[in-house]
Amino acid sequence: MSVVDSFPLGAATTLAELARDPHPRLALLRAHEPVSWLPELGGWLVTRRDLALQVMRDAATFTVDDPRFSTAQVVGPSMLSLDGEQHTRHREPFNAPFRPRQVRDGFASFIEQETGRLITALQPAGAAELRRAFAGPLAVAVVTEALGLAGAGTDTVLSWYDSIVQSVSDITAGHEAGPAGAAAYAELRAAVESTVADRGSSSLLVSAAGRLAPSEVASNAAVLMFGGIETTEAMITNALLHLLRHPDQLALVRGDFELLDGAIEESLRLEPGAAVVDRYAVCDIALGAATIRRGDLVTVSLAGANRDPSVFPDPDRFDVRRANARLQLAFAHGPHHCIAAHLARLETRIALQRLLERLPALRLDPDRPTAPYGLVFRKPPALHVSWDGPR
Repeated sequence: MSVVDSFPLGAATTLAELARDPHPRLALLRAHEPVSWLPELGGWLVTRRDLALQVMRDAATFTVDDPRFSTAQVVGPSMLSLDGEQHTRHREPFNAPFRPRQVRDGFASFIEQETGRLITALQPAGAAELRRAFAGPLAVAVVTEALGLAGAGTDTVLSWYDSIVQSVSDITAGHEAGPAGAAAYAELRAAVESTVADRGSSSLLVSAAGRLAPSEVASNAAVLMFGGIETTEAMITNALLHLLRHPDQLALVRGDFELLDGAIEESLRLEPGAAVVDRYAVCDIALGAATIRRGDLVTVSLAGANRDPSVFPDPDRFDVRRANARLQLAFAHGPHHCIAAHLARLETRIALQRLLERLPALRLDPDRPTAPYGLVFRKPPALHVSWDGPR
């Protein structure tokens, strides 16, 4: 019996379905084939939470350090694409600024200021598309501030990000990347080198340069830029969509903003901005009922693990008071847990609270319905809303 015959549900699973509306299919796989071979993926998909944790915790067996890893093909080795001692060496110089207290002390004031500026500009119109007019610009501004790149404003950082992401996406889809990504990365690297050369700069890149080579500082700066923009834009947009789709839950949050933290965790659980993470098997190993072969692609579905009913009862329900929502795996787990998770949470909390405070009767535009979309990165393509203007 072939591997395809052994996993009929996986064989019938299409990547288009997983990009459009993955959750019914993921629930079916989780219940019957929690480790399933997907021919369209060319690898295994893991959908049960305990098995997802097993893969992400065991970097010695399931590694990111593989030539097929798409991000490394564009920006070179980094904390994202290395394991073991090399991973620790790349990640450790960036840890301190992203600890909870340092994040609040270092970024809260800037986030408040930038959030206020963006809302003030939007307020008179009474309507906007908040992904591109608010969530995206805020995420770019915070990343630009965090990296402190010499001579690079938000527009420049965004252009680099767009080009690098397009190259990574092309490689992931099996296409040859165009020249724009390489050109953008070369510009980013030059800006990193200029920043590091200015020893008076307060950029976190300067402190890292004492322990990493310039090329290594640049590759990790690209990873921080990529994650800081993509993940946070998705967090803000998805959380806002969940709240506006559920008036009862929105009313609870409006009545007590202390519930915002729970709302953010619950949104991350239901719709993680990064739906999957990839690993590669270092050796033959049994995982669940599957026999994984050395070199096989093993894709962990964070979206599937986050709706595991053995951990989250009534898993498709959005509940801002869910007691264990913080067990969600949207930031991955193990050695590759998102280094800037505290910053992303702070940014999202400030953004949502100020939007709800300053835009009266904020609501979805009923004539422009939307839903999260994407195979790897999931968020609404657009989020059209309106609010009441001044009386």
